[in-house]
Amino acid sequence: MMNSTEELSSDSTNNGTVEITYKTIGPARPSQIRVASHIKIRDLRNAIAEKGKFPVSTLRMILRGKALQDEEDGDDLYVTLKDQDSFIVAVIPNPPAGVETFDDDDDDDLKFKLPPSASRWKRKLYYFLRNKLKLPDIILMGLFSLSLKMWVIITLWFILAPIAHRWDLGPIFVSHLYLQCLDS
Repeated sequence: MMNSTEELSSDSTNNGTVEITYKTIGPARPSQIRVASHIKIRDLRNAIAEKGKFPVSTLRMILRGKALQDEEDGDDLYVTLKDQDSFIVAVIPNPPAGVETFDDDDDDDLKFKLPPSASRWKRKLYYFLRNKLKLPDIILMGLFSLSLKMWVIITLWFILAPIAHRWDLGPIFVSHLYLQCLDS
């Protein structure tokens, strides 16, 4: 007869699930939950929140010393778990009643956000420019609010302007491109 740990590990490899332990910060005992071994972090967060009756929006998870994020550059992130992995789970508390706190929601309204229907390449470019190059929102707004046709016209303007200047076609060049911008 197999002992319980051997039985558990053979079960987990057969159906692709693992049993993990999570410990909440505070005076709570560790809890266990069975999840898929390769899982979206968002789904793992939802499963732990459902079992522990935590609010999903304020739940933070730490695995192997690293805080887990649901997505990166607009793509869902996955984590591969092993049997008996341990998490630290923290729930960000609500501020006490009657205490005024600085509400960051007003600033969120002023930040530039791509529409949900934006293409994958636009989202990747947006996250790269915002997160890696740290461009300000006003520049991102300018970059992503112009159509591709307008960007072509602006690029042609800068490419052809020195040629027009060399041949003394400045007024004709400017009026021609100005009329093209009005047509679009």
